[in-house]
Amino acid sequence: MPVILAHGALGPFDEIIFLSIAVVFLAMMGVSWVRSQQLPDEDLEAPGECRETDADRFELE
Repeated sequence: MPVILAHGALGPFDEIIFLSIAVVFLAMMGVSWVRSQQLPDEDLEAPGECRETDADRFELE
């Protein structure tokens, strides 16, 4: 029994399209992960850290 991931009017081409989209997505995620690992630590901002000053804000009317 074949594994069916997608089904529709295209027949077996649905599987090819579905799997190719999954491969492209995983490749993009891998590239972004590798790029993030190459960043120096000072470029990454801690979650609670805020570099915004009062001069960067404006008063609401």
